Amino acid sequence: MPNRNPLRWLVQWADWFEMRGVYVPGEDNRGVDPWRDFGWLIVAWVVALGTFILFFALAT
Repeated sequence: MPNRNPLRWLVQWADWFEMRGVYVPGEDNRGVDPWRDFGWLIVAWVVALGTFILFFALAT
């Protein structure tokens, strides 16, 4: 039986970010990688923006 979790894509994104690695405090010997260091913030911003746009698109 297939997985019927409606948030499956969100869980897959979380797994993808964890596989790429997360920021370790004190690890200052490398450059800033936006997807690695701020990936969750970027995804949260995109989801919030999409929800905002969808809300007003449906409200009209």
